[in-house]
Amino acid sequence: MSSPIAVTGLGIVAPDGVGVKEAWERLLSGVSTAARDPELEGMPVDFSCRVDDEAISARLGRGLRWRTDRFIQFAVIAAREAVADAGLYPEEWDAQRVGVVIGVGGSAMVHTGEYTKLMEGRFGAMKPSLVARSQPGMAAGEVSIDLGARGPILTTSTNCTSGASGIAMAKLLLDSGACDVVVAGGAESVRNSWGSAAFWRMGALSTRGDDPATASRPFDADRDGFVLSEGAGVLVLEREEHARARRARVRARLAGQALSGDAHHCVAPEPDGAGAARAMRAAIADAGLTPADIDHVNAHGTSTSLNDVAEHLALRSVFGTPPPVTANKGVFGHAIAGGSAMEAAFSVLSLDQQVIPPTANLLRQDPAIDLDVVSGAPRPARLRSVLSNSVGFGGHNTALVFTAP
Repeated sequence: MSSPIAVTGLGIVAPDGVGVKEAWERLLSGVSTAARDPELEGMPVDFSCRVDDEAISARLGRGLRWRTDRFIQFAVIAAREAVADAGLYPEEWDAQRVGVVIGVGGSAMVHTGEYTKLMEGRFGAMKPSLVARSQPGMAAGEVSIDLGARGPILTTSTNCTSGASGIAMAKLLLDSGACDVVVAGGAESVRNSWGSAAFWRMGALSTRGDDPATASRPFDADRDGFVLSEGAGVLVLEREEHARARRARVRARLAGQALSGDAHHCVAPEPDGAGAARAMRAAIADAGLTPADIDHVNAHGTSTSLNDVAEHLALRSVFGTPPPVTANKGVFGHAIAGGSAMEAAFSVLSLDQQVIPPTANLLRQDPAIDLDVVSGAPRPARLRSVLSNSVGFGGHNTALVFTAP
């Protein structure tokens, strides 16, 4: 069992919700953000959940807009909001004791035109910023530069769990005493031509193009895949004594974390969800709790046929009768690293507001999924602890346990 870590700040960049307040209100509405995407015209799947370009541009200087890709821009904006929310001032903190961990599942997916230039031998026409703007580690690098954080900077790349894994790694840095503060989360953008074609080809995407707003439907009997998305979630995590010393507002505590591997298949989860169950049990134990102490689960809930059933079985294995469940991807689609980090932030907000957001588009729950899935409207609840669950291709599993302060 490790020591709880204080969560003192949140930052979110989500489709139709740039900023914590806007994103939380959209999630509580239970209305999907999926719509036709002009940048995907002519692709196998031409809709996505998209972050508003003007909202991003308004929050960035010209230099960052020019030299960075969207996933980096999202990370910087969310990190700035989280640090401000925590009441921290970079000019005053001990910069060498402040770390940055940003999860990124992939990168360089948007630069397909650069490969054409390469194949044609037009090397001088290639973007000089291509390397710096597309490497996964540049999200943490640019956040560190922007904030002046000089402690450890890391990138976790564990596919769909990358953002949650970044938060888990941040807790380990704080537990070890290496940092007093860690700015942690994940950022991603997969709504591009490469993402549309590649995920469609593997059969992972919803093809409900006649009605995109109802395409992402976790745990629904008629689900047919996930919806491409983008965004970022960032938490400010602090050692408890550091937060107390500066009289910081504590939104929640990150009490436990755990990771596990399925060792089963390159993209399919273990059919019985055993790997995810191991991570959940270990995170609950790390928090010094039992499954009976968990009041709510923020599920991975991708809206794919295999994942939702496997996650259901994992939850039944851990809890017997699981507590109320929600899945944020019904509203915001699947933003890979950004998604798992946003879900962690929303789990903190559920504790803070004592309410469970609804799962969008749950019209007819799959009879094979025996869960109390919150839908239709937000559900007020007495919440003392929330588990945020994430699973990913390659058999990655990450579970985080947050408790009320």
